Amino acid sequence: MVTHSWQRLIGIILLLSVASCSGPQPILRSNKHLHVSGKQVAQQEIESCRKHVEGTGLRPGVHQSANAGSGAVLGLLVGGAMGASAGVIGGLPGMTIGAAAGSGLGLVLGVLGGTFKPLEPDPPYAEAVTKCLKEKGYEVSGWE
Repeated sequence: MVTHSWQRLIGIILLLSVASCSGPQPILRSNKHLHVSGKQVAQQEIESCRKHVEGTGLRPGVHQSANAGSGAVLGLLVGGAMGASAGVIGGLPGMTIGAAAGSGLGLVLGVLGGTFKPLEPDPPYAEAVTKCLKEKGYEVSGWE
């Protein structure tokens, strides 16, 4: 029964990391050009600029799966340390059980926290995409 729960948890984590591999998107500020062209055309222009910039060799550089991985490692370490310190009262067996439980909980929370961390692309990539969009009449207010 425990094995099935862990398999389900691992499946959810993998699904989250695969679904979240898209790079950060520019946020367009509302202006006259955006209103005239519409959201669908604006999205096509964003993709056009991204492909143009990526054709020059620049890459976004940030993916949520990497954030989830770093969150998992941090959660595993902090959760294990906190669980072990909470289990000190029970002696060595209590510390072992506390560390294992804390590591497991920390791992799950770290993965989830890292997955939903805001993304910022590499500055050269962001500048190039922003410049391309500005040349087309759009204003970029940030990235998500």
